[in-house]
Amino acid sequence: MTMSVVTLVSTIVALTVLVASVVLLTVRGRSRSAEPLPPSPRVTSEPELIGESLPAVELPMVDDASSQQVDSDARRWSRLASRLSASSTALARGLTTLLGDGALSESTWEEFVDLLVMADVGVELSQEIVDAMRQRARQEGVTQAEDLRPVLRRCLVEALEPHMDRSLADDRIDDQPSVILMVGVNGTGKTTTTGKLARLLVARDRDVLLGAADTFRAAATEQLQVWGDRSGVPVIHGAQGADPASVAFEAVKAGVEHEVDVIVIDTAGRLHNRSALMDELAKVRRVIERSAPVREVLLVIDATTGQNGLEQARVFAEAVAVTGVVLTKLDGSAKGGIVLAVQRQLGVPVKLVGLGEGPDDLAVFDAEGFADALTGDA
Repeated sequence: MTMSVVTLVSTIVALTVLVASVVLLTVRGRSRSAEPLPPSPRVTSEPELIGESLPAVELPMVDDASSQQVDSDARRWSRLASRLSASSTALARGLTTLLGDGALSESTWEEFVDLLVMADVGVELSQEIVDAMRQRARQEGVTQAEDLRPVLRRCLVEALEPHMDRSLADDRIDDQPSVILMVGVNGTGKTTTTGKLARLLVARDRDVLLGAADTFRAAATEQLQVWGDRSGVPVIHGAQGADPASVAFEAVKAGVEHEVDVIVIDTAGRLHNRSALMDELAKVRRVIERSAPVREVLLVIDATTGQNGLEQARVFAEAVAVTGVVLTKLDGSAKGGIVLAVQRQLGVPVKLVGLGEGPDDLAVFDAEGFADALTGDA
């Protein structure tokens, strides 16, 4: 009996200790959970531009020898026009064939339309150009194809809308540098064109600064740096994958501080997520304009892509205020008609064209010179 009482008392004591331990652990757990959590990092829609500024940049002067090695505007266009001549492009060769000997007939006019459509001019605009040619030919009494050359030239010039302003915003206004944004999808030659544009501006005796804001594409920064070194132009860049808006901001900030004439910003061109890319470009522009206004947005299009290039142009034009088009690779493999089509589609001028891989193979577009080259009057 005594043994049973001892056993019972021991059991009660053990249960009491167990319950007390559970209660103590529960209280401690509640005490810990009541402790405040560390605050979450603040997320903003704009980049933090204070904590991670790039170092100040000493801008190198462009020496006289470097300037002499860069072609003038006139020499650039003269060289490019010769490559657009009848021996170089499919469109020019086709026009030369149609302007051969023979009387004009209905089939001749149809062949003109077909050639222009195949050259990516577009069906509607091609028909407009040929209708204008027929009307002029009747008014001037032209009956032979070989006499149609000046008529064709005038109609092409009119279709190219020579009244459009093709000048580049490359000078300081109100004591601020001009900022040029280069936009376009990857693969169009955007970064290369940015470097070539820097050389063109150096030839105009402009102090230039480049901003490598295409931080997502591998080697884009290194590629732009090579172009900067070729022309004695400084390049502001960040780390791989850095916030493009922050890099653009630092480039413009440096350009303002050093009183350069022109700041050219190379931007990202990924199109797999259209809305994200356009949002990023809008953000880059918004951040830049804290320091200086963006005066040019140049859309770079690969001329060999034809109608696909026009679709790219429409996408960018809907999202950013494009002020001009740069057509690259307008060489023998390109059809040439994209020049007329892109202006009609966007309502903005083709300002620059590029043919070839040379550092000075970029020139300000000349509507009359282009028509001369295609019709054999260059």
